[in-house]
Amino acid sequence: MSSAAATRSPAAPQSAVRSPSRSRSRACTRKRRLARLAGALSALALCGLPSGSAAASAGRVSLPVIERQVMCVTCKIPLNVAQSPQADRERAFIQSLIDRGLSERQIKRALVAQYGSTVLALPSAHGFDLAAYLVPLAVLVVLLAVAALLLVRWRRRGSEPLPASTQEELSKADAARLQADLARFD
Repeated sequence: MSSAAATRSPAAPQSAVRSPSRSRSRACTRKRRLARLAGALSALALCGLPSGSAAASAGRVSLPVIERQVMCVTCKIPLNVAQSPQADRERAFIQSLIDRGLSERQIKRALVAQYGSTVLALPSAHGFDLAAYLVPLAVLVVLLAVAALLLVRWRRRGSEPLPASTQEELSKADAARLQADLARFD
């Protein structure tokens, strides 16, 4: 038997010897480390994903990016799924603008100048076109308010005690007639 083994006592395990404050501080330290790690990962993810405007300002505009944002003016469907001669002409026009080095915003302006505002997949965010964004939002708010009111009424109804008896007792004559009717069906 070694001297180290002889000095150890067969007392309580080490986890029971630790003080509660020390284990709490270790738990807090672990939580802080996890929070820092989560923050770093989310920051890395945000930095790694280019947004549409960042990609446009960096000069990385491509035909597929623009195709998803514009419509075929004859088919009235997104350009990336349109298969028509007009869609091919629009793609060629967009590719020529990309080759000239125009930004995404400049390409959209050129498309509107060439084909009109119906070429854009999303309406503008000013004037009457703003209603395309505000009306669905208002409908959603109204629906949520109605759902909240109905939920409150439903919960109140469930908490009210039911009356002891809502039906009146049958008279003896009615009870006898009921028994006679039931006996006929047996």
